[in-house]
Order: sequence, then structure tokens, then C-alpha cells
Amino acid sequence: MIKKIYLQGSYREIGRKHGSEGKREVLNSLETYETLFYDYSQIRWKEARELALKHIEAISRHDSDLIEEMEGVAAGAGVDFEDILTLNARSEIALSGQYTRFADGCTAIGVMPPVSSDIIIGQNWDWKPVQSKSLLYTEIEQKGKPSIRMITEGGMIGKIGCNSAGIGVCLNALLTDRKSDRLPVHVGLRSVLNSFTYSEALLKIDKGAIASAANFLIGSAENENGLVMNVEVSPAGMDVEESADGSVVHTNHICSPLIQSYITDLNDSIETDSMIRMKRAQDLIRLHRGQNTKVKEANFKEWLADQYNSPDSINHFSNEKLPPHRRMETVFSIIMNLSSKKMYVCAGKPSQEPYIEMQPER
Repeated sequence: MIKKIYLQGSYREIGRKHGSEGKREVLNSLETYETLFYDYSQIRWKEARELALKHIEAISRHDSDLIEEMEGVAAGAGVDFEDILTLNARSEIALSGQYTRFADGCTAIGVMPPVSSDIIIGQNWDWKPVQSKSLLYTEIEQKGKPSIRMITEGGMIGKIGCNSAGIGVCLNALLTDRKSDRLPVHVGLRSVLNSFTYSEALLKIDKGAIASAANFLIGSAENENGLVMNVEVSPAGMDVEESADGSVVHTNHICSPLIQSYITDLNDSIETDSMIRMKRAQDLIRLHRGQNTKVKEANFKEWLADQYNSPDSINHFSNEKLPPHRRMETVFSIIMNLSSKKMYVCAGKPSQEPYIEMQPER
């Protein structure tokens, strides 16, 4: 079961409650990443904190409320601000530049009319199983911005979720050779969830605003029609893949020719893992479309539990034949109907555990 936390008040109060009520999860995140940074990249925690501090100016300039919230998390958990900042910059430390040794997995899917009557997005989050102990379901009520429902890792103020304005976002990590000192990926995810419209969200992550490469699968049910798009972000800028048939899929390799022209994709399992998961998800959608029925949340549950090409399947199992830095498994799965504002979460693998509807506290 994922711990639920309801957060409200000033940004410092939001952060403090996150840190105090989620202290165990925050401390587990710190332990996990301290170990991973050193084991895979020989980066000691002190150096990781110094690397994270390079992003503080960009975050402060972008939205100083987020700095205040991270300070609150640190105070609530009884750790240093730099520790929390490092968690929020973990993708920049782990997934890009000279330190690249990690390899996230994840399969994200989004549908819209005519494939579905609703705007539905969802994904499996594939990572180190030890981080299952760090997961938090947070509801955030904030002044002047949409309320948020999100699954995150303890200490991290942005990740995968949706907001009261009908905006939702999923994440696919990309392993590349470049980073900048601008907004960390997880801060960018929070900025998307802080947006009232799709246009506002895109403006916040455009023009190289994000420090490392990732794909944000963004859905919007802000108006009658709604939409879903893949938005590949990078230090070199972003590129948008619009849905041509009512669906989008993304895994863990760069798809944009524009971004490929600036950044090298270092994922060495594209053809044996990432590409197969992408094509399998596309095939599952295509097969359903042939039945002339609308996609519903139940279809997402089936697709995200798919075990084709196991262990490197959409429902991911640890592949013991791979080196340690490549081993991962599905830690949680999430489905968000942005039209009906419903969220379903599976703690663990969808092939083994049920989805639970997350009911809002307020």
C-alpha cells in the first residue's frame, strides 16, 4: 500500500508536512540514491549535492515557491536542503553527461477521441524495486495554482500525476550524453502539474528549459475535445509528437529526429527492450481499434500487465542476465482518466497486483 499524504498551506507548510509525514520514505530515497550514485557512477553524496546546487539558480528564477517547498521537506524530514535538492535533480546526476550509468524503463500510453471517449493516460514506472518503499501518493492544495494528485518518491516535489485543471503527465526517462544547469526533469514535471492549460505547460518546458532529456506524455481534458501528446524535452529544446489517430506511446529512446540531431541516445537496449515495448503497445492499441470499441481504463489495465518479451516486457521483470545497472522492474503502475478525474494505481506489477482507485481526500 502506498502512503497517502494530504498537503496544503504555504509552500513551506506543504513541504514540511511532506517531509514529516513521509520521513521514512524520504530517508529511504536518500539511502537508495546515495548507494546507486556511488555503485554505478562512483559519485559520493557530497559530490552529488554539489552537482545539484548548479540547478538552484534556474529553479529560483523559474518558481521560487518550489525552493521554499523543498526547504520545507528538508525541515520536516530533519535533513539538509541540499539533500532534498539532490533527490529532485537525481535524473540529471544519474541519466546524462559524464555520469551516465543508469537506465530507467517505463512504458507510457495516451488515448483520446476517436480511439476513446475520454482522455486517458497511464504508464508503468520501471525502476529499482527498493524504491517501492519510498513511494508516496500526495494531494496538494496550493494557492493560485491547480490542486495536484501525484505518485512520487519521498522527497521529490514533482513526478507522475494530474491536476484539477484536467492536465496530466507521465514520464519516460532517456539516457543521453548531455545536460545543462537548467530545470531538473522532476521540477519540470511539477511545473506541468502547476499549469492550468496545455499551452501554459508547454511554455514552461520549451526552449531548452529542462536540464536533461526525457519524454513527458501530457494529456489535457481542459476543454470538450482534449488531447494527448508526447513532448520530448532536452537541453537543446523540445519536440512534440501529436497523435495522428487518437493515441500516443513512448518508452525509453529518443524518437524525435530534431533532438537526435543534437543529443546522443546512450540506451544500449533500444532494439532489445525499449523498441519492442513501444511496438507491442502500439500493436495492442491497433488490435483493440479493430474491434470498433472505445478504449477504457480496463484496456489500460490489460495492456500494462502485458508480458510479451518477458522479462523485458511492458509489465517489466528484473532481467538477471543483464549487468546490475540495467536490471529493473515495474515498481508501480498508474492510469488517469483526465475527463472523469479518476486515478487508478497498482503498487507493484499489474500482472500480480490489483489497481486501486485513489479517492481524493477533499
